Amino acid sequence: QVQLVESGGGLVQAGGSLRLSCTASGRTVGNYSMGWIRHVPGKEREFVAGVDRAGTVTYYGDSAKGRFTISRDSAKNTVYLLLSSLKPEDTAVYYCVADTFDSALVFNPEYWGQGTQVTVSS
Repeated sequence: QVQLVESGGGLVQAGGSLRLSCTASGRTVGNYSMGWIRHVPGKEREFVAGVDRAGTVTYYGDSAKGRFTISRDSAKNTVYLLLSSLKPEDTAVYYCVADTFDSALVFNPEYWGQGTQVTVSS
C-alpha cells in the first residue's frame, strides 16, 4: 500500500510558476514510478508527467513539454512538479499518482493522492 499526499497548489497569474510536491509513504515506495495527472470537471483526465523508480527517466504529456519539470528526491520519498509559464487552461486539480509500471502510470495508475487545486488567472 502506498499513500500519497500533495501540497503546493494555489492561485497564480498567467505566466507565473508553482511547485507541487507529493510525499509518498509505504513500505516499498522505492518500487513505484510516480507522476502527476490533472483533471478538470467535465473533461477527461490528462497525464502530465512521470518519473521512473530511480528518478532518472522522466516523461511528459504534450501540454507539459517545455513548461513543466518533474523531479524526484528518493531520500525524501517526494516527487516535485514545477509548473512554469502557466496558462489559464492549466487550471485543474492535480493528482499525484504511483504505479509499479510506467505504462500504467500514464493510463490507469494504482495509487492516487487526494489532489491539489491549481488555478491560473488571466
